[in-house]
Amino acid sequence: MKRQIISYLTIAIIGVLSSCDRDLETEGISRITYFPDLTMEGEPIIFVEEGDPYTDAGASAKEGEESIEVGTSISGSYFEGNVASINTTDPDTYNITYSATNSDGYPGLVSRTVYVAGKGNFVDDISGLYTSTVIRNGVTGAQYTDMGYVIVRKTGASTYLLSDVIGGYYDLGRGFGPAYAGPSSTITANDLSTNDFTFGPSVGIGAFGGIADITEMQINATEKTIHLKTDWDAGPYTFDVTLTQVDF
Repeated sequence: MKRQIISYLTIAIIGVLSSCDRDLETEGISRITYFPDLTMEGEPIIFVEEGDPYTDAGASAKEGEESIEVGTSISGSYFEGNVASINTTDPDTYNITYSATNSDGYPGLVSRTVYVAGKGNFVDDISGLYTSTVIRNGVTGAQYTDMGYVIVRKTGASTYLLSDVIGGYYDLGRGFGPAYAGPSSTITANDLSTNDFTFGPSVGIGAFGGIADITEMQINATEKTIHLKTDWDAGPYTFDVTLTQVDF
């Protein structure tokens, strides 16, 4: 009987020591992490007329009940690339990303889109923000109808850039994003009243590459629309694009 009691005591002591070892192995390790909780001030989508002032409302972040630092990055989708702040004299679709990282290294983010565009009068200016409907090789669909948004950016007295020469077919319609758009080279309006345009060098269609050329372009001042055709050698494909100016 004494031997059994001694054995039981020995097992109990070993069990306690083992338990202590396991506690020590996990000591100081948090069992709860609070992921960054970001709150963006203002609207997630904002429209700004070219040249108007814009002040970003920013965002805040918390880890549990504690405030943590927020980082901000801004990039233009078609023309500007990464920028320190939005210059409203440079029309583009800007994405603002607010990010924060908690003490355990877990990130969080929220984002805002700011559309900066002119409001051309269709007398001597066709700059603006447009919805786009595209027919490719005679075929279209709901996803390629009234897509938002394509930007026409004025760069001189009679020169323009277009954010996508195929009207956002892959960027907006397929949801591939700006990496699959084909921002134009220079479009020159020799005479808007007679639809006399000339077009700059060929461009590629984003990550796809190839050669794309605008072959014709007409405006309708009454309806505030632009109709253009673009040929792309990858298919080959012809994109029949109708842009309708947005009154924002």
